[in-house]
Amino acid sequence: MKRPQGRGLESARKHIASCLTELESILQSADFLRSCFDESCEGDIDDKTTASGFEPIGFDAMLNSRLSAPTPPRAIKILSWKKAVEYFVKLLHDLDVICSYSLDPHLESLLRFVVQFQKSQPDLVARSHLQILNHVNIVEQLLLVQDGKLYGRDPFFAVINKAAALPEATKNHDIQKNESFLQLGMVIANFLNSDGVGNSSLPNKLVMNLLKILCTNAAWQRRKLGKFLQDWRVIYVQLELAFRNEYGEVSSSSNDENTCMKIFQHILLWVEEQTYWIAFRFLILGFELELYSTGEYCMVYWYLYAVLIKLTEKTHLMMAVSHDTAKRKGKKKKDSPKDLARESRIPPAVLFLQCYICLAEGLTMMLAALRNEIPVFHSPSPFNTEHEKFVQHFELLQRACIPDHVSYPSYKESTTHARFSTLAMYNYFKDAQRIAKEVKSSFSNDPERLAELRKLEQVAEHNSVAQNVICRLGALDPSLKVSFEFSHHPFFATVVVKRS
Repeated sequence: MKRPQGRGLESARKHIASCLTELESILQSADFLRSCFDESCEGDIDDKTTASGFEPIGFDAMLNSRLSAPTPPRAIKILSWKKAVEYFVKLLHDLDVICSYSLDPHLESLLRFVVQFQKSQPDLVARSHLQILNHVNIVEQLLLVQDGKLYGRDPFFAVINKAAALPEATKNHDIQKNESFLQLGMVIANFLNSDGVGNSSLPNKLVMNLLKILCTNAAWQRRKLGKFLQDWRVIYVQLELAFRNEYGEVSSSSNDENTCMKIFQHILLWVEEQTYWIAFRFLILGFELELYSTGEYCMVYWYLYAVLIKLTEKTHLMMAVSHDTAKRKGKKKKDSPKDLARESRIPPAVLFLQCYICLAEGLTMMLAALRNEIPVFHSPSPFNTEHEKFVQHFELLQRACIPDHVSYPSYKESTTHARFSTLAMYNYFKDAQRIAKEVKSSFSNDPERLAELRKLEQVAEHNSVAQNVICRLGALDPSLKVSFEFSHHPFFATVVVKRS
């Protein structure tokens, strides 16, 4: 797996398949080994450290505990024989998933793969094969980033070039040496403490660090992403200042400078889109780590809604820019009516995010109405005020101004007047359900997105029914009990309405 440019992945998969076969044979041998002993084994076989169920001869399983350092005290749990085999089976399956990846140079595909891979909760050994582990005096180069290149093959300049939909002219080496690019390289290099040469004229190191963070466990990932947002925001501000200083408000007539101006514009938009994607990832990891209480769901979904609005906007702009670049590359002389109609449609990826927006807004308004009209939902904490909780959860986002003009007063203003009567006027969940149904056909070749849309549709359907029940009964029925479950989706709650 550590061979450069992914050349050893196919060979690794053969070894993995062989190991899985051996482990299967080992599991099948358990019955035979137990039958070799006349005496029956006492206790549950699942808790034993050998296949036969008897104590090992000449080896003490607690040896690791005795050899461990006495301080600080650490609990060491010895795995049973069965669980140890299951651990290696899962580890090998995780490694096989890594080896089966197609090494797609598109950054969006890579980020989606890493996020999807993390959902299986892989072990540290498997995760370490997706990142660069930096320790004191040790740099271990692994699959994703080798020799400062993606897969050891694609320069990060080329990866960002594709992700930001940059014009083909950027591949020209002379343009990369343009004075404005050199100045930009110095700005980013000073910020990142890099050397400011070569491809550091674009935020390569930020992308490398993002990949590294996404390969960590959920808790560490969220902790680092919150701080990492500051870096992306500062880079955006630095890029914007460099762009304005170089070109001002009026574009130059020089072809080289016009090209560089387009590059700056594409990069600015791309950095902003990635920043909001990181913010979105930061917020949903809070659900996975169970950092939010039920009383805080309203503010979390409200903030998630605000981030999704900006992410959708930037994604739509990026797709429009990509389409425009591809269209210029195709050099069409005249667009047909079919092409014009196709261009006017909202892209499926944008509709996918729009479905998220409808669910987030629907949950925000429902939770706000419940809080405003049913006293049991508005029980202030004896320790922290609502404002303090808002600051605790979103302080890192607020520091980075993500999104702009979003604050606790704006949250209160948006939710204070929510009532059951206003909920009855508009059902956001029906919109989410409609969008999910309509966009399914566009992702027929993408099983991951298709599965996600099915989950979103289920949440929207259940919540739409629950909202109708709540609006019909409302505060008039004191026996009404409303709870929230994550039975259909990991971060969009399903509303459950019961009578006590």
